[in-house]
Amino acid sequence: MKYVSIFTFVALFALTSCTGMGVRQGKKGQVGAVGGAAAGAIIGQAIGHDTQSTLIGTAIGSMLGYIFGNEIDKYDRQKFNYVYERGESNRTSAWVNPDTGNRYNVTPQPAYTNPANHRVCRRAKIDAVIDGQHKDTYSTACRDAYGLWQLQP
Repeated sequence: MKYVSIFTFVALFALTSCTGMGVRQGKKGQVGAVGGAAAGAIIGQAIGHDTQSTLIGTAIGSMLGYIFGNEIDKYDRQKFNYVYERGESNRTSAWVNPDTGNRYNVTPQPAYTNPANHRVCRRAKIDAVIDGQHKDTYSTACRDAYGLWQLQP
């Protein structure tokens, strides 16, 4: 019975840490790792009753929490990557993240070769509603050595 209570606590904690409530975009993996580490430490101590079990639980919980938290951000990254890769220039692509409710309208510009790094880049206008706040910005993404689009600072 004791282990069922612990498992229930961890499951609820993991699920709520993945919702991203009050967490800015891009930080969910880190928050998930911290939450997972705490839950893993509790489980490790409850099962092994020693420091080694606690440390193993912390390590495993941290890894799983990071993976769960990071999955939510992947949805938007995949959408942005699709727009940069296949989006028609000057045509807006729009989506709503089903997990966060954040809304995006992204209008890519024509691709060009950046003379500074000799990489293919694309600029895009982004209209977003994130955590209920409207944000307009421009971003530039360039292909990395593996052909993936990476946002530029």
